Amino acid sequence: MELAYSHTQSQRILRQRNFLVAVVVGLAALIGILLLLNASRAREVVLQPILRSPLTVSSAGVSREYLEMVTRDTAVLTLDRSPQNLEYWMNSVLAITSPRTQGKLKGELLKILDEQRGSSISQFFTIQSMEVDPKKLRSEVTGELHTVVGSKVILNEKRTFRYYWEYSGVSLRLLGFTMVKPGQGDAQ
Repeated sequence: MELAYSHTQSQRILRQRNFLVAVVVGLAALIGILLLLNASRAREVVLQPILRSPLTVSSAGVSREYLEMVTRDTAVLTLDRSPQNLEYWMNSVLAITSPRTQGKLKGELLKILDEQRGSSISQFFTIQSMEVDPKKLRSEVTGELHTVVGSKVILNEKRTFRYYWEYSGVSLRLLGFTMVKPGQGDAQ
């Protein structure tokens, strides 16, 4: 009789163990599925309403409105400079630049810094139009580039500048920018 009782107890413990193993495997599978869903889901961050409507940034891609807003601010940042703010100007441009192109861009900015340091030449840009392409992560800004020596404007030129971007996660970073020469197509 003791043998039958012992066998019944062993079978009960074995069923409990098997049940717990099944629950643990089921929970592990559920956690794995939830992690996969969370990793592949588009994330969104709602920014303060600084435009005519609230702005949302999503990991699914950059919106036209966000690219336009960032391009506008970047154009002002990159094209407005004077000898008094050169260090700040360069550091601010590098702060929004993608790490993979920072070295190259810093070299180009240092050339401008060396040319303009100690002079009385300043420049500012007034935006007239803008085109953005969120699919290609590219934007173009056209406007008047004003060159000032001392306090006298010596040159006003209509110019177009093209900006190249990289979007990763919910972060938009500058890859580089260039002045578009008349007749220049989509070449980078």
